[in-house]
Amino acid sequence: MSVEGHLPPGHRKPVRLFLCGDVMCGRGIDQVLAHPCSPEIYEHCVRSAEGYVLLAERANGSIPRRNGSSYIWGAALGQLERMQPDARIINLETAVTRSHDRANKGINYRMSPENAECLAAARINCCVLANNHVLDWGRAGLFETLTTLQKLNVKVAGAGRDDREARAPAVLSLANARLLIFSFGSTSSGIPCEWAARPNAPGVNLLPDLCEASAFEVADQVMAVRRPDDLIVVSIHWGSNWGYRIPDEQRIFARALIDQAGVSIVHGHSPHHPRAIEIYRDRLILYGCGDFLNDYEGIRGYERYRDDLALMYFADLDPASGSLHALRLVPLQIKNFRLSNPSWRDIEWIQQTLDGECQQFGTRVIVESERQLVVIGPRART
Repeated sequence: MSVEGHLPPGHRKPVRLFLCGDVMCGRGIDQVLAHPCSPEIYEHCVRSAEGYVLLAERANGSIPRRNGSSYIWGAALGQLERMQPDARIINLETAVTRSHDRANKGINYRMSPENAECLAAARINCCVLANNHVLDWGRAGLFETLTTLQKLNVKVAGAGRDDREARAPAVLSLANARLLIFSFGSTSSGIPCEWAARPNAPGVNLLPDLCEASAFEVADQVMAVRRPDDLIVVSIHWGSNWGYRIPDEQRIFARALIDQAGVSIVHGHSPHHPRAIEIYRDRLILYGCGDFLNDYEGIRGYERYRDDLALMYFADLDPASGSLHALRLVPLQIKNFRLSNPSWRDIEWIQQTLDGECQQFGTRVIVESERQLVVIGPRART
């Protein structure tokens, strides 16, 4: 279902973006890479990040230690090489620091700056940071995160040394277009209100709420900096961890961004498993991309949601109009703290589950060849 071969003469090649949900490579995952932080953590029942490694090993077998920077990506690297996206965008839900300035909260994620080389191994272009873990190790941890990503030549959006920097979009100059990536966080995802960036204080780009008026304010921010031919992604960390319900406020907010600012993709994340996909006015709304990497193997309680199954989202955009040409999904499985190819039964499970959830928007998810899924919007079937 490739679109490149069907473009009229004179049309530019579509811009292909890779997006995914939460990349949580701290805690247990950090411990199995080459340069881990101190394993000490401060959770109610677990006092060492090694405890999460042991849980995963009990569930899925031995995990090697001191792994190289490409280990965690596993089968995803082959898919990225095959799909050749023009930009690679992730929600990095982990502080990159050895800071001891721990925030007083239930769970604190960090990976060492040396282990952040894993981002270079996957050639990540942009990390959105407006989430509920980027300040887990205080202001010092945020400063070290920003400095480390800058050294790796990874653009960031959604957090900064002050509110101006936190609001600024990441700007990627691609072959066929300029891409602006805005990042926002919502308190509905668990971000503390005091983490909001201020004129003289670091923090995240925090939304006051998800009402329509706030969406219009975001649209104004976008319109203030966009050029006529820019492609726009608005990435939002919002919503609860579990369940498939899409709150009305999210629908209204996402659609308002498309109506008012011509946003091409609303990139939602925070839920630990994928939620429904909407194609609205030929623009893409991902209400929840699910976890892409986590250290939850062996943790019981929410098995019915299959948070071990991850999705790679490959969106092809028309560089002239910003409309969605095609959307392909590649299912993967988190196992031994790395991404692997799932069984056909698991691929069918996630296809059928997601297809059922998407039908409320008139969107369908079907199996395509070569272990891929393809998403079809309402107009594409008429």
